[in-house]
Formats: sequence, structure tokens, C-alpha cells
Amino acid sequence: MGTAFLPGSFDPVHLGHLDVITQAAELFGDVVVAAMYNPGKPGGMFTVEERCELLRACTSHLGGVRVEACTGLVIDAVQTVGADFIVKGLRTAGDFEFELQMALTNQSVTGVRTVFLPTSAPFSFVSSRFIREIALYGGAVAHLVPAPVAQRLATKVASGSNGS
Repeated sequence: MGTAFLPGSFDPVHLGHLDVITQAAELFGDVVVAAMYNPGKPGGMFTVEERCELLRACTSHLGGVRVEACTGLVIDAVQTVGADFIVKGLRTAGDFEFELQMALTNQSVTGVRTVFLPTSAPFSFVSSRFIREIALYGGAVAHLVPAPVAQRLATKVASGSNGS
């Protein structure tokens, strides 16, 4: 069916992300998960290298999934890795409105189509931003993230190196 390109910040990767990555692997068989880095944005909790390491740990059980770090425009990264489709996960109608505009723009520039995959209901509210905030204030997030991420979050918060 072709290679799917699944971009995101993944700061940190959570169970909603993993749900969409799993769906994409089942549908496409060949998936590039791209930890995107925007040098114009302030630093996140995890470096792009740490995010890639966590993504690899969380997707190692999935065949056909590889992780890359990418900068710049998604459409340029898609062409660099030779992907045929962009995959985006959707949680809400708000996500759809934003992602549809981006998908149509990307297709007009490159001809690459975007496939939308709805996040499974139990993960439809999960957000990296909320996970970071809850973790920084000592709240429980282990039920929202894969085990390697929960461990790394706990270590990072305990050491005071939270990226902010």
C-alpha cells in the first residue's frame, strides 16, 4: 500500500500516539514515525534524541515501524524519506478542522495525501501538553503513557531537568 509518514512532536509520546501508530502499522505495514523538531519553538521537556529513543522503545513490538528525527516542513521530510502518505491522528472535531486545512495545503504543494485516523475513544482526551504539566506538578500520568515514558518522566521531574 505504500509508506506512511506519521509526524508529531511526541513530547512525550503517549498512549493516544501509540494507538494511532499501531493503527497505521496495521493499515500500511511500513510507517516512518517522525519526531519533528521546530527550532523556532522553545525547548520541550525532552530533546528530539530522547523523544526518538522513547518512540523506539514504545514501538519496538510493531513490525514495519521506524523512527526518524526531522526538522523543517513535514512535506520536505515526507519527500526525504520517500513516503507515499501522511498519517494524522484525530481526537476531536477541532483537530479535524486544523488538520484538514494542513492536509489540503500539503497535497496542493506536493500531491501527497493525508490519511486521518481517529484515536480510539479511551485516548481521545490525552495530550502531551497536559501530561507534561501534570507530571511537573507531581500528578499521576502512568496510565496515560507507555511504561518507558512514565519511568523517564519520573526521573526527569525528580532530577529537576524538565526542559523548561
